[in-house]
Amino acid sequence: MFGAGGAIGTFAIGLAKLAGAIVTAIDSKDKLPMLTQTCADFVIDYEEQDFTKSDQKYDVIFDVVGKSPYKKSLACLNSKGRYILANVGFTPMIRGVWTSKTTDKIVISAMAQEGRAELTEISELLEAGKIHCVIDRTLALEEIPEAHRYIDSGQRKGNTVVAMQAD
Repeated sequence: MFGAGGAIGTFAIGLAKLAGAIVTAIDSKDKLPMLTQTCADFVIDYEEQDFTKSDQKYDVIFDVVGKSPYKKSLACLNSKGRYILANVGFTPMIRGVWTSKTTDKIVISAMAQEGRAELTEISELLEAGKIHCVIDRTLALEEIPEAHRYIDSGQRKGNTVVAMQAD
């Protein structure tokens, strides 16, 4: 999982582990201890190690931040492997459709389609302690500009919560 240390990545690690997956989490060095605590089996500092240069093959590569090298990542997939791209632009979407039609790899770049049932299921998993929510910071409603700056800085580890005050 490339960009595993943010909100989507930490939840995805929990869901993958619940499904029995062996998870390799890739992010910056300062996020690796947190990723180990979220049950990632292996962690890689992307600044020190290029995961595409090892002999490791994966069934799924999930790029949460849209920064993994496309062609090299495809080469790291097993036959019928899936390359899931979040935060993807138009050109990579078209490239993904072409790759899926012309190779034995499947590229997925659709928008999430969660609804009430999926959110209820996630809520139940959280309440049962089967997955965990990593909360980095909690800020007040009036601190939303600061929350956005912090999230955009790439330093966030897990989720940033904005606390709403009832009148």
